[in-house]
Amino acid sequence: MTKYLVTAALPYANGPIHLGHLAGAYLPADIYVRYMRMKNKDVLFICGSDEHGVPVTIKAEEKEKTPQEIADYYHDLMKDSFIKFGINFDNFSKTSRHLHHKNARYFFKRLYENGYLEKKSENQYFCEKCERFLPDRYVEGICPHCKFDGARGDQCDKCGRVIDNVSLIEPKCKLCGSKPIIKETEHFFLKLNEFQEKLKVWLESKTNWKSNVREFALGWIKEGLKPRAMTRDLKWGVEIPIDGYENKVLYVWFDAPIGYITSTMEWAERIGKPDKWMDYWKGNDSRLIHFLGKDNIVFHAVIWPSMLMGINDNYNLPYDIPANEYLNIEGQKISTSRNNAIWLNDYLNDFPPDIMRYTLAVNLPENKDSDFSWKDFQTKNNSELADIFGNFINRTIVFIQKYNNAELNANIDLQDTDKEFLDIINKKMELMGKYIENYKSRKAVYEFMDIARESNKYFTITEPWTLKNDKKRLNTVLYVCLKAVTILSIASEPFIPFTATKIQKFLGIDNLDWDDYKNIEPLLKLTTHKMPILFSKIEDKTIELQREKMFGSKKEEQGDMIEFGEFKKTQLVVAKILEAEKVKKADKLLKLKIDIGCEKRTIIAGIAEFYKPDDIIGKNIIVVKNLKPAKIRGVESKGMLLAASDKDKKHLRVVFASDEANPGDNVG
Repeated sequence: MTKYLVTAALPYANGPIHLGHLAGAYLPADIYVRYMRMKNKDVLFICGSDEHGVPVTIKAEEKEKTPQEIADYYHDLMKDSFIKFGINFDNFSKTSRHLHHKNARYFFKRLYENGYLEKKSENQYFCEKCERFLPDRYVEGICPHCKFDGARGDQCDKCGRVIDNVSLIEPKCKLCGSKPIIKETEHFFLKLNEFQEKLKVWLESKTNWKSNVREFALGWIKEGLKPRAMTRDLKWGVEIPIDGYENKVLYVWFDAPIGYITSTMEWAERIGKPDKWMDYWKGNDSRLIHFLGKDNIVFHAVIWPSMLMGINDNYNLPYDIPANEYLNIEGQKISTSRNNAIWLNDYLNDFPPDIMRYTLAVNLPENKDSDFSWKDFQTKNNSELADIFGNFINRTIVFIQKYNNAELNANIDLQDTDKEFLDIINKKMELMGKYIENYKSRKAVYEFMDIARESNKYFTITEPWTLKNDKKRLNTVLYVCLKAVTILSIASEPFIPFTATKIQKFLGIDNLDWDDYKNIEPLLKLTTHKMPILFSKIEDKTIELQREKMFGSKKEEQGDMIEFGEFKKTQLVVAKILEAEKVKKADKLLKLKIDIGCEKRTIIAGIAEFYKPDDIIGKNIIVVKNLKPAKIRGVESKGMLLAASDKDKKHLRVVFASDEANPGDNVG
């Protein structure tokens, strides 16, 4: 049986978890792991806190604490937040532990003995005022590649390029702000160039990888790999296992991925099978899958595989690296220094976890950067989780309790309408599984909510309230509805697990597998207790309060955010055209039925002179979602599509969205 070792990038222990972390690595990994376990796969989910390196020492100096005190505090905070958010690792380790130091030193020594590490002198920034060498994150400046002001000494977060030593434009010491000088120091370098051809062959074979990950890594290979320093002039970190280098430690990106191995070893020790870790790291039937953000691609797809090749200890190389792009907040790049972030522990103090899990899942930055807004968070809760998902489940349960004495029987007679509905559910469940297995959670969560949409549609079409005198038909309809509720409890588990558990507990069932949807039958006897409200509506004032927490309530504190906030009131979303037809007695108008994710709408568009109905059905367009409905030629139009024309209006082009986009995706 194939084993799956799933890791999520080790978060730095210098601050809490924020939404960018969740969208980049942790939520996608958790969705994948939950689904695979429901498929009865052998899955081990590993993570831990990354406690070495400059981010921790900077925070320690700011707070006048020791690095270990900072690391311990944030380790506990992150672990607690993950658990409350429903992300339960099999082991959550710490890179400051003795076992990890032992493992990291072993890796270093093996690479050194195998001839893949060499000593070289290099120039490095040195702050005369602070009297210290400045490792990567102690210095900031302008990126020499894209000219972004705010790049670090090792990497630019904007363009993703690794920055060669001392090549920043206008560098500044992050501690005192002064301009550093360049001074020579000696370090150990990993000979990445010696792995060039092996890596090229290996990466080219990874046709199953996401294109953004594979091409990014191959881009490094094309530029030609160069030796890279694997030690730093610091005292906080893993000591180098060679005499004479007491004031240097291992580069944090050398020891961090080894933390995955350490964490797996700890898990094996805890379950009383100390050698079990090797089944996942060295077994022929094991797949190593790293979930991470795009800023970590080069370390996991180039440097880490080189290290595994170099120690020659029969470790498996990564099977897949499904890295995500960046999540922005209210149109702005997440910046922890400017507090432009939403911290998970703060969020959990105000809202239940499943609303954010769903909102992020719908908008994961799988192939391009995406944006989170509090207004969209409110809409996802009110219009989808409450009005679509929660509404169907509640109305089904209440109807069975109220009009059928909380009981059903197995004597059902399925009509074509019932069979067609159940067939739709089965196909969507199968499609969801394929999407999750291929790391397309956004598409999967859309299908999940579409099951709830179809369920509401079935309830409305069958009109059970009119069947009180036809007990057999009423029993069949309610039986089918309750089966849909049961299947929805399965479909929801990877995305909103707390809600899934709540539904199953109310129904008196548990431990459902994913494939149970194919033949599961609903329980025929329900409790008479009142069904709890799954999702309550979130009021505007609650959302405004959350935005004030981020941007401040005073205009002078918000600056440009006031203007930006006004612009964001116009909600642009992706919509899929389901149907199109000409409006009678109107040469210029088309009547379009569109899907905007949370609902299906009708809009009237003046594009009939330029587009035939058959040419645009199935296309993704961009619409203004929150316009007041307007009556046009007797038809209520709820929205407006985006199009561009020349000044004489002789030519018009609809703004089409990518085929990869999902209905309801935010634009801008």
